[in-house]
Amino acid sequence: MACGFYQSYWPSERIVKRGPTGAVIEYCRPYSGPSVEKEQVSTQRIGIGFIGAGGIARERHLPGLKKIPGVELVAVANRHRASAEKVAAEYGFAHVCDDWRQVIDRPDVDAIFIAAPPYLHRDATLAALAAGKHVFCQARMARTFAEAREMYEAARRSDRVTMLCPPPHAMRGDYLIKKLLAEGYLGQIREIHVHSLADSYADPTTPLHWRQDAFISGYNTLNLGMLVEVLHRWVGYFRTVTAQAVYHTPRRPKAGSVQEVAVDIADSLGIVATLRSGGLAVFHFSGAVRFGGENRIELYGSEGTLIYYVSSHRILGGRAGDSELRPIEIPPDLVREWRAEADFIDAIRHGTPVSPDFEEGLRYMEFTEAVYRSARSGQAITLPLDS
Repeated sequence: MACGFYQSYWPSERIVKRGPTGAVIEYCRPYSGPSVEKEQVSTQRIGIGFIGAGGIARERHLPGLKKIPGVELVAVANRHRASAEKVAAEYGFAHVCDDWRQVIDRPDVDAIFIAAPPYLHRDATLAALAAGKHVFCQARMARTFAEAREMYEAARRSDRVTMLCPPPHAMRGDYLIKKLLAEGYLGQIREIHVHSLADSYADPTTPLHWRQDAFISGYNTLNLGMLVEVLHRWVGYFRTVTAQAVYHTPRRPKAGSVQEVAVDIADSLGIVATLRSGGLAVFHFSGAVRFGGENRIELYGSEGTLIYYVSSHRILGGRAGDSELRPIEIPPDLVREWRAEADFIDAIRHGTPVSPDFEEGLRYMEFTEAVYRSARSGQAITLPLDS
């Protein structure tokens, strides 16, 4: 049961555990009123430093942090000083740094938000934890499984809070889906189909995007990791992965240049995986098709079916004996709202659990890398990976 089920539950009493298949199980203790200690620390000053300040930082993280009493935006470093100065002026940072290490070195910074691309996530995380800072890292967690494991192991050795940015995909109905699954709506899960088609890379003349550059982004491909993370929460971890990768446009011009370079990240992925619980999953991802329809996750079980439309948060469901699938509304008390920044600050102040944590990130990075290992070797990959 998730804390969003009942608004009378206090977030600091939220408990997160995992079932035998790896699915995240959440439940709460009833709220008996805030203690004096909790009231005293609810506005505890927390100095924040930003490494990178791209789109999601300005759209979600900075507005979210500005709403929390006691949070102070101390320092920011971005790729170019001019962009960092613009962000500082807009959101009220006290200092602009020329190097991301200077943000970490500041004694008045308690927590670091890493909002740079994945190539910097490991190094910035390790440096921040070594300096005794709490870390909120933008997704995807790292470029590779090996980098993610270094981050995970460093987090385990530290007493600092470490959290990853959750995907907004299927967030609104997340609590409801987990509730239905826990109540046996599907029965035994037999099939999972994930459909995610877009036209981001359909035009072969479009310059290489940084997300197609393995040095910057690693194995992260389209929204593969995001939807796998969602499925890990709902149905647990996978046992085997078999994949095919297709590069429809194997070379693209560099941005601002006529020079062509190799594309490292696949345009389309076809994946077949098996769940630890025994079900079969089929994934189809592409960034090179037009009019692919709305992304969706289809869950089929021995007793019923659930279909989640990722962008609109429409849910269809049906059980044995029904004549057709029907809409399932998300009750107001089961809506999962975006509160990643508040969850992170609550964890620092109250010691509450966070999700996604670095273990959850390690698992979706493991799946992502297994996809490319399988595509390159032509063999099924068994999870967990040894290295």
